[in-house]
Amino acid sequence: MTEDYQAILIVSFGGPEKMEDVIPFLENVLRGRNVPRERLLEVAAHYEQFGGYSPINDQCRALIAALDAEMQEHEIELPIFWGNRNWHPLLADTLKKMADSGVERALAFVTAGYGGYSGCRQYLDDIEQARAEVGEQAPVVDKIRLFYNHPLFVVTNAEHLREALAEVPPSARDTCPIAFTAHSIPQSMAATSNYVRQLEETCRLVAEEIGIDAARWQLVYQSRSGRPQDPWLEPDICDHLRTLRSSGAEHTVVMPIGFLSDHMEVIYDLDEEAASVCDEIGLKMIRAKTVGTHPKFVGMIRELIEERITPGRERRALGEFGPAPDVCAVDCCPRPPRRPVTD
Repeated sequence: MTEDYQAILIVSFGGPEKMEDVIPFLENVLRGRNVPRERLLEVAAHYEQFGGYSPINDQCRALIAALDAEMQEHEIELPIFWGNRNWHPLLADTLKKMADSGVERALAFVTAGYGGYSGCRQYLDDIEQARAEVGEQAPVVDKIRLFYNHPLFVVTNAEHLREALAEVPPSARDTCPIAFTAHSIPQSMAATSNYVRQLEETCRLVAEEIGIDAARWQLVYQSRSGRPQDPWLEPDICDHLRTLRSSGAEHTVVMPIGFLSDHMEVIYDLDEEAASVCDEIGLKMIRAKTVGTHPKFVGMIRELIEERITPGRERRALGEFGPAPDVCAVDCCPRPPRRPVTD
């Protein structure tokens, strides 16, 4: 069953775990991008509030442990390796370790469920760059398909949304507006991918799963990092919260549908910044959990592995778009044009 692949590779964004790592980490993240130095230092200050520790690496460790147990339970005997784009363990180091272990071909699960340059193409580019650094002995790495409309991803998010709504007072529960959030990206980047369409589809599927009318939810954005003069996807979550309050809302549920774990951008941008806005304007906000290591989400990853290693395995997907392709088109989600950094 597993003759084509000798390992699973978890590929994630990475994050610092102590204060002295924060600036080097952010420099890796922003290398080649038109982000002013002031913005880098502003984000560094966010990490400083938490002692320079980002929970994303520990969340990856927990996901790997849960996936390893899930795979063993289903008799999938493949070792799991882990490499990050921006901080240790770095992809090139991990691929070198895999090559030294005799791995010639690996199947990669990227911790991003939606298309677009940052969520898909850039990971593919970084994998190939890491392979080039390792050299001829580097294993071939095939990426698992996007999973924004996989039934288990939808059901897991729906369960967490239902739990959050249960915290809303009964008198407001059936009318409470829901804000699904995702990482904002430049509009120019969104125009060359299906990022927004896929996010909207996940929102729709999750809402329908628990009987939420379309009029009650909206997709909004967070974590904008570009130049003020460049148009990015809107509305911003904080602006949206103010709009809700001015329209008479007293409660809202905010769900970070575009993220897989409660990492720094979720904790700071929602639990700190958005929550502060809600306190200021008198809006009661409940933040739904991300999928994290929910057993059904971990089961989804195992299913995605099985469909690649088992001939004829069903490729499950909900909605009108069907399962995403295993191999992205050559011109899919292209790198955005580079602009010079300006103050």
